[in-house]
Amino acid sequence: MVRKLFGTDGVRGTANAYPMTADMALRIGAAVGRHFRQDSKGVHRVVIGKDTRQSGYMFENALTAGLTSTGMNVLLLGPVPTPAVGLLTPSMRADLGIMISASHNPARDNGIKFFGPDGFKLSDADEAEIEALIETGVEPAQAENIGRAKRIDDGRFRYQERVKSTFPADLRLDGLKVVIDCANGAAYKAAPEVLWELGADVIPLGVTPNGSNINEGCGSTHPQLAAAAVVAHGADIGICLDGDADRVILIDETGQVADGDQIMALMAARWAEEQRLRDGVLVATVMSNLGLERFLDGRGLRLERTGVGDRYVVEAMRRGGWNLGGEQSGHIVMTDYATTGDGLMAGLQFLGEMCRTGKPASALARSFDPVPQLLKNVRYDPSVAPLETASVKAAIADAEARLNGSGRLLIRKSGTEPLIRVMAECEDEALLVEVVDGIVAEVAASV
Repeated sequence: MVRKLFGTDGVRGTANAYPMTADMALRIGAAVGRHFRQDSKGVHRVVIGKDTRQSGYMFENALTAGLTSTGMNVLLLGPVPTPAVGLLTPSMRADLGIMISASHNPARDNGIKFFGPDGFKLSDADEAEIEALIETGVEPAQAENIGRAKRIDDGRFRYQERVKSTFPADLRLDGLKVVIDCANGAAYKAAPEVLWELGADVIPLGVTPNGSNINEGCGSTHPQLAAAAVVAHGADIGICLDGDADRVILIDETGQVADGDQIMALMAARWAEEQRLRDGVLVATVMSNLGLERFLDGRGLRLERTGVGDRYVVEAMRRGGWNLGGEQSGHIVMTDYATTGDGLMAGLQFLGEMCRTGKPASALARSFDPVPQLLKNVRYDPSVAPLETASVKAAIADAEARLNGSGRLLIRKSGTEPLIRVMAECEDEALLVEVVDGIVAEVAASV
């Protein structure tokens, strides 16, 4: 079955516009409840978390109504990071976990992400079956079998203890000044508290959510705020999370930014040295820089590439039995510790390396020199298919011929926004710009 409603990470869109309406959320809740409550016997639970968007209240209530109508009992966590839902779903013996968040998107957007009973995101097949139930409708439970809803007050604290347990027990963050930018999102309480409890001198940013300022000029998509704070305060490091805290971007003590590729390179090398990196494999997407691949090759390690989306990284990791993967955008997945990307946990791994080696962040955040890479986005009307037009196809063919094996070209639709993403890598930066701009111009002209 083909998925129409679900993208690369659940359902996402502008709040109060299809598909992110209260009515659709209720229907999704009923469908997913029926899908996971195939057996009418026993107690069936679903865990729901959310970020700090104002529309989260609306979707939380609508999903709860749909789920309880099919006999599911709902456990409401309130604002927690996405990885907390992945953690608490199996911990609380739930059949399903749901996170209400549009991640790094602006406050006007929202989304619904799903986790199975094992804490991992749902497969394409599960999502297709849920879509089929949404289209056909589901029979509600009998009156005596309607589910209940209950607030869980300590979900955030359970998550914080789990995150702290991944930091080496013999190390402390005493003496380290850490800027933490929580993007006015789901980790606005959890992240500063964890760092403080481990001994850091914490400078918090993005910790005053008001329902409409999530990711606004802050967080992993706008690291300039944290970079300025690091320099101004003489901090040792800056940690930038996104709205649901499943991704991280780091800032060294000079204010320079380190993306997910650099974080993965450091961790892969360290884990390989400790013989912890299973089969010597790091899993990353087609967006990761060619420099990362060369760095790994030089150490006898291998980069396994997947399609874009952390869920596809995790699926490949599970198939291969590998334990480290992620995305250039900052999703870092460590299946020894978590079922999905965890920005705070990844930040602690980096801090642990700083403590272990005594080296500054700048010495650890540049494991390789990246190959020049350029990514541009073109917004388009989803009713048209710009990549199918003859002019765009010709521009792509011309670009591939000009690169002639000296670089990489990747053109794709975003799975979360109506954007065509045009990315290329090439040592010749002038050629790189010409190639990308040429394709972007043709795509823009076709829409």
